[in-house]
Amino acid sequence: MQTPRIPIKAWAEEDRPREKFMLKGRHTLSDAELLAILIGTGNVEETAVELSRRILQENENNLYKLSRTNVQELSRFKGIGSTKAITILAALELGKRRKESLDTERKKITSSQDVMDIFQPLLGDLLHEEFWILFLNRANRVINKQQISIGGMSGTVADPRMIFKAALDQKAVSIILCHNHPSGNNQPSQSDIQLTRNLFEAGKVLEIMVLDHLIITQGSFYSFADEGLL
Repeated sequence: MQTPRIPIKAWAEEDRPREKFMLKGRHTLSDAELLAILIGTGNVEETAVELSRRILQENENNLYKLSRTNVQELSRFKGIGSTKAITILAALELGKRRKESLDTERKKITSSQDVMDIFQPLLGDLLHEEFWILFLNRANRVINKQQISIGGMSGTVADPRMIFKAALDQKAVSIILCHNHPSGNNQPSQSDIQLTRNLFEAGKVLEIMVLDHLIITQGSFYSFADEGLL
């Protein structure tokens, strides 16, 4: 015999997610409780918290993995329609952007890891390729970053004219190239190597130095400069 579902309204006040948030602070809530606040209601068999726990369990209790799902995948859970699915994914995207925005303005670049820290939150979990440029001033501090192109799962096109026009517009002294490999393989393709060489040589003519080219994956990166290819 199935245990009857006890609605959240019948819980002790300090155990209800919203009330717990107000009384004890956001940091006391579990991931499932925070997710329950987003979705609001569960279904006839599960409270919002129980449904949230199941969603997290099926994503290995990993918010990073959950952020890589889509509206259709979330909507297969009973009680999660497209509106709730979009709310969940929008909240996760905000979290990613918050991390991305922390201390990148005028950050001084001293190593490839500094570049990785800027771009990994932005590119690491994408299912398609994107090509970005980091613009630096004479002191190697970040002026800005800009997306140059978006591609499919296996490649994207980076137009050298667009790259150097953007660098001139930003009054950059040097640039760092960056793109992601959704496959998880951080090794450069032959086309990646040739493009990097072409851009490096073009930069010397324009006196805009290409300092590095990073390939970002979910958990690692490849630096052309670190590998002695620049």
